[in-house]
Amino acid sequence: MEKLRVGILGGTGMVGQRFIQLLADHPWFEIAEIAASGRSAGKTYEETIEGRWKMDEPVPEKVKKIMVRDVKEVKQITDNVDFVLSAVNMSKDEIKAIEEEYAKTETPVVSNNSAHRWTPDVPMIIPEINPQHAEVIEFQRKRLGTKKGFIAVKPNCSIQSYTPALAAWKEFQPYEVVATTYQAISGAGKTFADWPEMDGNIIPYIGGEEEKSEKEPMRIFGHIENGVIVPAESPLITCQCVRVPVLYGHTAAAFVRFKGEPTKEELIEKLRSFSGVPQELKLPSAPEHFIQYLEDDNRPQVALDVNYEGGMGVSIGRLRKDTMFDWKFIGLSHNTLRGAAGGAVECAELLTAMKYIEKK
Repeated sequence: MEKLRVGILGGTGMVGQRFIQLLADHPWFEIAEIAASGRSAGKTYEETIEGRWKMDEPVPEKVKKIMVRDVKEVKQITDNVDFVLSAVNMSKDEIKAIEEEYAKTETPVVSNNSAHRWTPDVPMIIPEINPQHAEVIEFQRKRLGTKKGFIAVKPNCSIQSYTPALAAWKEFQPYEVVATTYQAISGAGKTFADWPEMDGNIIPYIGGEEEKSEKEPMRIFGHIENGVIVPAESPLITCQCVRVPVLYGHTAAAFVRFKGEPTKEELIEKLRSFSGVPQELKLPSAPEHFIQYLEDDNRPQVALDVNYEGGMGVSIGRLRKDTMFDWKFIGLSHNTLRGAAGGAVECAELLTAMKYIEKK
């Protein structure tokens, strides 16, 4: 197939850099435009990113000479792309406005940002869990007055470490969840060089994160009604979010109550056998096995397991009976791959396979 041309909005930040790394040799997509703030516009990507590149691998050769545009040059960018991936660093209202502006040029927008996660007709998708929410796009297009343009978003990075387990266990009806997430510093777009005070430190607050972690799974588990996504009413989730001195990988400790009475063997089997549309379609970024269950008491560990399935898989361990709840477990996911850029790329692949994203 002829590759689709993609523009990356916010290409100089950590998520934007991860987009560029993931798309440099992508079988379906090619980077045609990179946009950032006005400060970066008019320089090559190589010049713009000098001293700011945060990935372990070097800047891909293919993008070094691309001229960076101002993200506000909407027409010039959209004339040259089939869709855009958004990771812009602006206020929530500015992001909402500019993503809609792009969509109204008949350019699909797949966003890593949180601005549109609660716009009722914008699907928020974990491709393995709720691909059917893409159907709300037809209603959104009517509101926007578009034929091809729309916005889709991926959810918060921290929920990927426990929400997939709840999805795998849906038939046992989890109805109450207590979770604490231990979140890597790259979730704030930082490295230890940027944030030396995190070395050996824990900060028990991440602005807005607890509300996202409690509410966003309910939208993932929701359904479409009258052209909008109606959040599920269960399970009720309460969460605390803690920043820890780890570069990549969000870990969660979760406690669950079920209406059913699953055995440990049944719960583990559901985790290991859980798969979805991305696996059926063999999407390029989809992990072959979405969830692994690790038997050892000291797993999952960031150092050993964060890159499971190229960082696109989820690791679960320490499943055991609890004295107050029914069961408890530890989950781990890669926050900039499964949780951010990789999840958005997989979402774009899904929407391409479903014919929502096409050549202009």
